[in-house]
Amino acid sequence: MEMEDCTVILPTYNEADNIGKMVSSLRALYPRCGILVMDDRSEDGTDEIVRGMMADDPLLGLVVRDPSDKGLSASVMDGISKVETKYFINMDSDFQHPPEALAGIHSELGKGADLCVGVRKDRTSLSSFGRWVGSWGAQFLAALTLRLNGKPVSRDIMSGLFGGKTAVYSKVVEEHGHAFERKGFKILFDLMKHGPADAKVSESVFEFGERAGGESKISGRVVLSILNQCDGWGRFVAKLAKPFLKA
Repeated sequence: MEMEDCTVILPTYNEADNIGKMVSSLRALYPRCGILVMDDRSEDGTDEIVRGMMADDPLLGLVVRDPSDKGLSASVMDGISKVETKYFINMDSDFQHPPEALAGIHSELGKGADLCVGVRKDRTSLSSFGRWVGSWGAQFLAALTLRLNGKPVSRDIMSGLFGGKTAVYSKVVEEHGHAFERKGFKILFDLMKHGPADAKVSESVFEFGERAGGESKISGRVVLSILNQCDGWGRFVAKLAKPFLKA
């Protein structure tokens, strides 16, 4: 599959163990897709690895972001704003989102979906019981918020693997980005919350993988961030929960 009408956004922070292998895997599978690495000032040489690969890959781009604006959601927002192709797909660099899964998402977009969410086939495989419970709890809160706002809902708002029409969601970022949880971790939630109520949302099921290298960045901050995205009631609960979580 060529995927010349699509750009893959890879937000990174200290992904030196994975980024080279991820870019190579994407290029082997999708020879003509764009790849845009949005790096949050990594301290392990992630950016240097990408620069080294750019010499032989004109479709590979790198943005080293403003250190005063760090955040996963902020990285993806900026990436969507910079994409020039018809479609974009956002994914992690640690192989929990397998490169092969992008084909299904791209296919759904080509069939007319405005947004396609990658749905993890077996979330019971999450690395710990606590993480499994947290994922399902976050899904419930996010889905409730979307329904209360009259927006489309997906079965896996927390997966982090998703693609969309650039024209639609670059406009959402431009017009509503000020209301996003910019330092948050679940940008898909905000894109759906502030996106069109009549957006055609599709899904593509994929096998969730184990992290290939480096350390997970999951912490209590993720839970607080999701609560802060859940309108006024969520922010109230976040204030009550903050003393009990590492923020």
